[in-house]
Amino acid sequence: MSPPALTVTDLTMSYGELRAVDGVSFEVAEGEFVGILGPNGAGKTTTLEIAEGLREPDSGTVRLLGESPWPRNLALLPRIGVQLQASAFFEKLTAREQLETFGALYGVGSARVDEMLDLVGLSDKAGTPEAKLSGGQRQRLSIACALVHDPDVVFLDEPTAALDPQARRNLWDVLREIQARGKTIVYTTHYLDEAEVLCDRVAIMDQGRILAMDTPARLVRDLDAATHVTLERGALPADDARALPGADGVTQDEVSLTIATRAPAPLLTALAERGTLDGLQVRTATLEDVFLHLTGREYRA
Repeated sequence: MSPPALTVTDLTMSYGELRAVDGVSFEVAEGEFVGILGPNGAGKTTTLEIAEGLREPDSGTVRLLGESPWPRNLALLPRIGVQLQASAFFEKLTAREQLETFGALYGVGSARVDEMLDLVGLSDKAGTPEAKLSGGQRQRLSIACALVHDPDVVFLDEPTAALDPQARRNLWDVLREIQARGKTIVYTTHYLDEAEVLCDRVAIMDQGRILAMDTPARLVRDLDAATHVTLERGALPADDARALPGADGVTQDEVSLTIATRAPAPLLTALAERGTLDGLQVRTATLEDVFLHLTGREYRA
């Protein structure tokens, strides 16, 4: 069994009286896609920067590809790729020239540059100045710059932040392709749906601590939350809904009636027998429910 690509043990980091990272520990296996998920101010970026070797923790240890990234470990630099939350590019250079400049630092040739432009879907924008790229295209170029030297571990800090839904989905395809090439990915996000779709495992983080870490499916399953079945208002009287097998509770508003259940199969069967399936919606628990359960308050984006 291969050793972990990243091992973080008991990290702490404070800014004055603020404990930004408070005893964080986790491991990332080789080839794994791990998301650190939480609201702004949770400590995600600081944790990532310590793991990358950009910051020295107050206490705790990091082993990245078997070595310590701090003090700045030059031997690790060719093996890691870093995309920061705020990307800075060279002025007046085209997308291709940006990549060629980053690649030159590692002796990367033009063929690799072409490959990266194709990977992130920017081949047709190769001659476009970076300043004229859209927000989504600029994010993809930033990821290409982090990958141009073919690193083993890729760190991405909120790569889909501030993107429109279509640009986010396009970037998801890029991230999946990166993992398919055997890369280890550690990334931060505050998009719960995104982490649920992309990640092998997620660490839910808030107030400097990791509250839980597991596969999205296992986190949701362990929550043992109710399934919610929603019907159009008027499709079924509330009293009849309460009498259905498996119904734990019924709520209604001006447009819908919702039945909570932990036994959805008999409930749905009963609804089908009544011919009330038209317009029916079924909502199972998600990572958002897990987050709300762990923190006891609304999710802060």
